[in-house]
Amino acid sequence: MTENPFLSLTWTDPVTGRQGHLVVDRLVRGVASGGLRMRQGCTLREVAGLARGMTMKEALHYDPDAPAGRYIPLGGAKGGVDCDPRDPAAYGILVRFLRAVRPYVATMWATGEDLGLTQDTVDRAAREAGLVSTIQSVYPLLDDEAEARRRLAAAFAVEVDGIGLDELAGGCGVAEAVLTALDRAGTGHAGTRVSIQGLGTMGGATARFLARAGLRIVAVADVKGTVANPRGLDVETLLAARDGHGTIDRSALRPDDTELPGDAWLSVPAEVLVPAAVSYAIDPDDAARIGARWVVEAANMPVLPEAEALLTRRGVTVLPDVVVNSGTNAWWWWTLFGDIGADADQAFTRLRGSMRELVGAILARAEADGTTPRAAAHAIVAERLPLIAERFGGTC
Repeated sequence: MTENPFLSLTWTDPVTGRQGHLVVDRLVRGVASGGLRMRQGCTLREVAGLARGMTMKEALHYDPDAPAGRYIPLGGAKGGVDCDPRDPAAYGILVRFLRAVRPYVATMWATGEDLGLTQDTVDRAAREAGLVSTIQSVYPLLDDEAEARRRLAAAFAVEVDGIGLDELAGGCGVAEAVLTALDRAGTGHAGTRVSIQGLGTMGGATARFLARAGLRIVAVADVKGTVANPRGLDVETLLAARDGHGTIDRSALRPDDTELPGDAWLSVPAEVLVPAAVSYAIDPDDAARIGARWVVEAANMPVLPEAEALLTRRGVTVLPDVVVNSGTNAWWWWTLFGDIGADADQAFTRLRGSMRELVGAILARAEADGTTPRAAAHAIVAERLPLIAERFGGTC
C-alpha cells in the first residue's frame, strides 16, 4: 500500500469552529468504504490510520481463490468529527459536516456508524444534509438497487433477543476471533476470563457472544469506571441497563459486583483482554499492567505500536483490529450485494465461518513467518491488493 491517500481533507464548522476530517485511502471500482466517528480529540492522523485500516479489512475479506460471490472489494476510507457526541451542538455539527462532504458521499465514500454515532443518527443527519443514503455511492455497482436496499433495510430491522442484527454482527466476529485463538492454543472456552473496555455496540455484542460460548466476563469498563466480578458478570442484565452510549446504570449491579477505577479493566485477572471502545487505549505504561494472554482489538487502533512491541516480547498475542473487527463491514456488503439475506442465522453462520478462516490464516502465517499476527495480516494484504487492482481496478 502507498503512504499517500487518494484524498485527505479537513473541514472547519463555521458555527462552532469544530473540525471534521475525511480520508479516502484507496478507491476500488471508484468507491471506498468506511464509517464516520465522532469523539472529542479526533484528528486527521487518526482518521488517516483508520482509512488505511479499512483498505486492509476489505482486502482481507477478499479471497482470490474462493468461488466468486456477488460482493467484491471496495477501497478504504474514514471520516471523523472532533466533538463529544454528548455535546448539545453535536448533531448540528454532524449535519453540517455531511452537507460539506456531500459530493464525496454521493460519488465515492460509502459510510455508516462508528465510534460515538449510531446508524440511526447518521442516517437522519444524512437526510437533513440532502443525501439519498450514506451508501449511495455503491448503488451503481448493484445488479438490482431497489431489491438490495430493501434487503439491507430488512436486515437492519432484525432483532435477536432485543438487540439489532446490525449491532450484533461485529461482536459476533470479535467473539469468533477470540474462540479461534483459544482453540488453536488448546484452551477451553468454559470459564476462560475476559475483561472488556466498552459496552457499546461492539463491546456489548462481544460480551454477549462470549458469555453464551461459556466464557466468563469478569470486568467491563465504561466512562464511569470498571464493573467487575471474578465469578462473572450478568451480561444480559448489564446490556439491558445501558444507555445509548454504552454507559451502565449502576443500580442494575448485583450485591457482589464491585466498582473499580476506569483503568482497572487492564489489570483484572483475565486470560483475554478486549479493548472495544476508543483508539490509543493501551500505551507502554498500560502494557506493563496487563496479565492477559491475548489482547483482542475490537476497537480501531487501541494498542499503540510501542505497547504492542512490549506485549509481544512478553509472549502476549495481540490480534489486530483490521482482522478482529472487520465483521461489521463484511456483513453490510454481503447483505447489500445479496450473498446473504436479511436473516440472523445466515449472518452469524457466514460471519463465524469467514472469521474463523481469516483468523486461522493470520495466526498460521504469523507462526510460519515467525512474526506477529499484525505483520502477518499486513503481508496478506500486500499480496492481495495488486490482485484486486488488476482484477477490479483501483486508485491509490
